[in-house]
Amino acid sequence: MTHLQMPTPDASVLGRSQQIIKDLTALAGAEAVIADEEGRRTFETDGLTAYRCMPLAVVLPTTTEEVSRILKYCHREGIKVVARGAGTSLCGGALPVEDAVVVGVSRMNRVLEIDYDNRFIRVETGITNLGISGAVSAEGFFYAPDPSSQLACTLAGNLGMNSGGAHCLKYGVTTNNVLGLKVVLMDGEVIELGGGHLDAEGYDLIGLMIGSEGQFGIVTEATVRILKAAEGARPMLMGFGSSEAAGACVAGIIGAGIVPVAMEFMDKPAIEVCEAFAKAGYPLDVEALLIIEVEGSDDEISEMLGRIQAIAEPFGPTSILISQSAEQSAKIWKGRKSAFGAIGRISDYYCMDGTIPLSRLPDVLRRIGEICEGHGLKVANIFHAGDGNLHPLILYDANDPSSSERAELAGADILRLCVEVGGCLTGEHGVGVEKRDLMNDQFSATDLTVQIRVKTVFDPKWLLNPGKVFPLNDTQQAKDVA
Repeated sequence: MTHLQMPTPDASVLGRSQQIIKDLTALAGAEAVIADEEGRRTFETDGLTAYRCMPLAVVLPTTTEEVSRILKYCHREGIKVVARGAGTSLCGGALPVEDAVVVGVSRMNRVLEIDYDNRFIRVETGITNLGISGAVSAEGFFYAPDPSSQLACTLAGNLGMNSGGAHCLKYGVTTNNVLGLKVVLMDGEVIELGGGHLDAEGYDLIGLMIGSEGQFGIVTEATVRILKAAEGARPMLMGFGSSEAAGACVAGIIGAGIVPVAMEFMDKPAIEVCEAFAKAGYPLDVEALLIIEVEGSDDEISEMLGRIQAIAEPFGPTSILISQSAEQSAKIWKGRKSAFGAIGRISDYYCMDGTIPLSRLPDVLRRIGEICEGHGLKVANIFHAGDGNLHPLILYDANDPSSSERAELAGADILRLCVEVGGCLTGEHGVGVEKRDLMNDQFSATDLTVQIRVKTVFDPKWLLNPGKVFPLNDTQQAKDVA
């Protein structure tokens, strides 16, 4: 990838590194501080591995009080802080800088309260996404957002990026499933927003905090809604002769007022790789595949699947397979959930994330292919088709600087295309460093100024997650004003 410009390190902080490590050890305990080179290297990157930087130190606190003490100290001493969950971010959202302390919440993973009557669970944010559902599954409940990395990713990262997942077409993304937050601000102050009830009073600060990418504070606890599992669910596969036909079918289903639990898209390159890995029964003689899942009673499921087949008819599906067992359903979803890893077995890839209006899906898929072909690269498309959240995987050779540069240029062109057709730079991965310099393609100078002012309210010294989200020239202007 091309060279990434980041803020100039503060020499005065680097010169005090040993004293800072000693102070952090006194605040959090020796077992919580990682200062050796080998240990710090574990945290030098996240899921966007093209960029790496060793942090000054890493602290892994176990309580909100410890987080508060650490941030209060860093605020007083002018030390930058990068919050981190599991480090699965695909946009460089947890990338450190060399004069920053990484504060990770992975050790803060306890379930604090479960209230089935009021349908919520209160947890520390180091818990994994799947761990939340695991805590309540015995009583027939689940937590709806389900990113593909749910086995590893933490709620902290989900909150930072407003993550989604396959089943969020029906149940919403992270912000639609959070009732309350406990947040530590940069000066160490602890605030509580909302709680175990709907619609917190006052301004929607929960909505502001979710998706803020660690720019406003560190969330240490969250109260999230849990839902009663449906009576049953069943996925179906529909293969099409072209990506355009599959995309048009998606628009037709949503346009008819039907909202399945999930509707996922794969094109031919993705189908072949995922079928070889998962043996899910995906048809190999099609150009595009839809995975559509509905839920309810047996009669409701049958009626809904019948309606979907009727809507699909004009778009010429060449194959239709409806799951007949729980085992078959699990295989179908294993193929989709394992898609990124399966493709990683055969090629390096650059995973994009953008959103578009559903009506533009057929045209956008065609133009994505043209963009990648123009850069001499191949692309595999796997994404949440029902809500227009695209995830093109640009295949390239990470050991070839030319291939890497072309992949990055193709990715930027795809994201600009999303904005051009009325969409957004990101659906669930966030901006981080990956899309930071594209923000001016989506937002006007006035838009960015307002966002920067909000950031400055929460973090006047601009110490939290430096070099992310805002183009560096805008960031410097904001710091000069502050």
